[in-house]
Amino acid sequence: MDFWQNKRVLVTGGAGFLGSFVVEKLRERGCSNIFVPKIEDYDLVHIEAIKKVYHDAQPDIVIHLAALVGGIGANRENPGRFFYDNAMMGIQLIHEGHLRKTGKFVALGTICAYPKFTPVPFKEEDLWNGYPEETNAPYGLAKKMLLVQAQAYRRQYGFNCIYLLPVNLYGPGDNFDPKSSHVIPALIKKCVDALEKGEDRIEVWGTGKASREFLYVEDAAEAIILATERYNKPEPVNIGAGFEITIKDLVELIVKLTGFKGDIVWDTSKPDGQPRRMLDTSKAEREFGFKAKTLFEEGLRRTIEWYVKNR
Repeated sequence: MDFWQNKRVLVTGGAGFLGSFVVEKLRERGCSNIFVPKIEDYDLVHIEAIKKVYHDAQPDIVIHLAALVGGIGANRENPGRFFYDNAMMGIQLIHEGHLRKTGKFVALGTICAYPKFTPVPFKEEDLWNGYPEETNAPYGLAKKMLLVQAQAYRRQYGFNCIYLLPVNLYGPGDNFDPKSSHVIPALIKKCVDALEKGEDRIEVWGTGKASREFLYVEDAAEAIILATERYNKPEPVNIGAGFEITIKDLVELIVKLTGFKGDIVWDTSKPDGQPRRMLDTSKAEREFGFKAKTLFEEGLRRTIEWYVKNR
């Protein structure tokens, strides 16, 4: 609680899916001076907006969550935009934070930064052992450059910038737009919509053999807050739940939880993305005491309930 007393905190992306949970946790910890820039007022791809947000917020701490994100389809359609927007936002925010002597900068990376064939579980030291999976490499590499910058600025300028690597998040308030959503909200929407329309089948991309790890959004927010309070080192840290599930098993679980009784049709002409994903999460527990609490099935149930109520 004491850590946040009288601290001014800028949370980019604070009105978004993850950001809203981070802001809520900041308030719970007694942080009363939180600045959340709206995209209509501050388009953080542009340096003028970044200078303006620093001028208006005068932050002691920056938690940079704003990002252009999406599933495999969105990444394939917009590789240039996913690279440019994410790189420009992060690089300029870190640089301006250093120029203004901001006390601490928390940069969020992505599991997409890992090489395509990283041994499971992914360890932080494996990060540079190959090229990322092609469908989301532009996004993953743009975010990875923030780690290079964070370490370089710490070395040259003593700038306290930390870098966290979260897995795919899910939970209430997620993005359910089929053009840009990730796998869990996309599947929930397909099942619920098919139920409502009385359809007897849903179509799913890929073979179902790829595996993923998922972290409940509220757990992710807690990890970010703990790292902000307790972690001040140059090395990246994985943020995850430490489990692996195949897309086939995930689909079957969502089908069960939504009550959809029809057929699952696999479109194997569509890509699976990275073959396997699961993080070694021991460093986060060791360095700042984070361990995911939400059981996967319980988190899915809450997400489905939220979607049914709020769609």
